[in-house]
Amino acid sequence: MNANSNREPSPQRALLRRLFEAAVASAQPERCVPAHLPKVDELPGLGRGRVVVIGAGKASAAMAQALETHYADWPGALEGVVVTRYGYRAPCDRVEIVEAAHPVPDEAGLKAAQRMLQAVQGLGPHDLVIALISGGGSSLLPLPLPGLTLADKQVVNRALLQSGATITEMNTVRRHLSAIKGGRLAAACHPARVVTLMMSDVPGDHAIDIASGPTVADPTTCQDALDLIERYRLDLPDPLGATVRAILSSGRGESVKPGDARLERAEARLVAAPQQALEAAARAAQEAGVRAYILGDALEGEARDVGRVLGGMAVQVAQRGQPFEAPCVLLSGGETTVTVRGTGRGGRNVECLLSMALATAGHRRIWGLAADTDGVDGLEENAGATFGPDTLQRAWGLGIKPADSLARNDGHGFFEAVGEVVVTGPTRTNVNDFRAILIE
Repeated sequence: MNANSNREPSPQRALLRRLFEAAVASAQPERCVPAHLPKVDELPGLGRGRVVVIGAGKASAAMAQALETHYADWPGALEGVVVTRYGYRAPCDRVEIVEAAHPVPDEAGLKAAQRMLQAVQGLGPHDLVIALISGGGSSLLPLPLPGLTLADKQVVNRALLQSGATITEMNTVRRHLSAIKGGRLAAACHPARVVTLMMSDVPGDHAIDIASGPTVADPTTCQDALDLIERYRLDLPDPLGATVRAILSSGRGESVKPGDARLERAEARLVAAPQQALEAAARAAQEAGVRAYILGDALEGEARDVGRVLGGMAVQVAQRGQPFEAPCVLLSGGETTVTVRGTGRGGRNVECLLSMALATAGHRRIWGLAADTDGVDGLEENAGATFGPDTLQRAWGLGIKPADSLARNDGHGFFEAVGEVVVTGPTRTNVNDFRAILIE
């Protein structure tokens, strides 16, 4: 991965980017997938069964490539279909790779979901399904329940993205309006054995929240989804709003529950998670002679609130030596949310970072980075941004008021103007957001 911005980085910014690169490198599928794949002697006997590979997410194509490499010498039947985000394709010979839209789904994702269900039809007890699931899979498998259309799912998805709901809450709604999520894909594989390899991009690493859990049992209910729609007052115009409420209130959207016999032969294995990425960044910092402290891998909340708190902590370290002594770097992961108030270009990482920069008020010893490990922050084709002691001053020199940019949800516009955007291109992995604050 080559992280770039449109200005030459200072040594401090360069260090922060090296930490981010270390985090992303630790979660590359070729490094973390092979050890969790079923051993060759666990695969179906030749002539008795086949291996079907399915998957969805920003890392799923690279996961499929790692799988093919691992089983390169196995002569049995291996085939399947995996869907990933546009631009995240990885070359595969036996598994078909489909690209579709994220975060707002499109027709390609709908067709990929339909083909995935077709691929697992008619399997027997000697067959093995390997599901490769990573963050982004929820939007990439937009197969609606009968009575809903792809356009309906797009409206619901946009409303959820702008609501301020957490990823766990958004996925609860998505599962109960889907014909493939919430364990339905695994149920369709019955009676075959199903082994799911998951790369977590969600706080807490709960399997049901990774891509809305297409191959795992779902303990949440239609009533939970209905309560969330009411809590966040989702703007769903009629007749869509009435249809969604009817599906949920009737229980017609109920997902596959724990204890369902169709999931008896299904298991899930976590192959990568935010914590391991933070630990990799911490090692890289220590190798550079800087002490690293991991504040948490599952920090949630409004992006601007999280940024303000983290900025306040950095100032306390710089001025008081509490709770850590400088020089040090503070690392954290998780997934913040943004309640859209303005008309800016958004991005939860850059919103968090801009709020952090404001909280540090140009302190001469503080630098920060916030970026998404998948290389995409919100709808923009960049991962995030950096800031330093001079960032706010340069913005004011350009006639930009940082607080106004934050109020408009225009983090991307702000950091683009001051030349601190971090661009990686497709990373082909996804272990959530990454934040690092350097205090000298």
